[in-house]
Amino acid sequence: MKKLVVTGASKGIGRAIAEKYLLAGYEVAVCARKANDLSEMSDSILQLDMPGKLHTFVCDVTDKEQLKAFYEFVDKKIGAVDILVNNAGLFEPGEIHNEADGVLERQMATNVYSAYHLSRFFLPAMIKNRSGHIFNICSVASIKAYTNGGSYCISKYAVYGMTKVLREELKPHNIKVTAVLPGATLSGSWEGTTLPEERFMKAEDIAEAIYMTSQLSPSTVVEEILMRPMEGDI
Repeated sequence: MKKLVVTGASKGIGRAIAEKYLLAGYEVAVCARKANDLSEMSDSILQLDMPGKLHTFVCDVTDKEQLKAFYEFVDKKIGAVDILVNNAGLFEPGEIHNEADGVLERQMATNVYSAYHLSRFFLPAMIKNRSGHIFNICSVASIKAYTNGGSYCISKYAVYGMTKVLREELKPHNIKVTAVLPGATLSGSWEGTTLPEERFMKAEDIAEAIYMTSQLSPSTVVEEILMRPMEGDI
């Protein structure tokens, strides 16, 4: 049974990714901040009777020690993993010149540092096995600056840059690295919007693109997945 790890997986894109791989028979380890959300997820997966196996862990990804504990939990439960998806993210709108103190730090900790630290925890085993695939969930905000994007854009540009660096570093070790740059996707980030549902991409579409990318032959890597709603950015 192949093994997958996803952060921030109790809702939205992260949950769609976990469910896609569970349907494909993977052993999946996920983390999220809220125990209630993970409990609901586990119950739902159980009722769907998916062929894969789910492990959940409560973790605040902004805390390096909790990330380490999540890694140790995964290592004990399932051992070396085949795929790591750094999905956990935070969006706080604002402009650099007037956003509140702490907005940059919170988004960097969630969107960048968590992916940095978790990749470093899981990479030694991947390097030893000369096998693995890391997906970093970036954003169209990683390549296009938005008004009211502020520190979010800064953090997503940083994740994109880190992904490019990892790609170069890990070529000699036979480890694939893919940047995923989704546009507006119907998830908790858009809660309360008055825009119609069809104006957004579905989280399941992002999951499907990641899954298909992960199934290619060992000699091929998709370096970037750029996806936008049919009518363009919002």
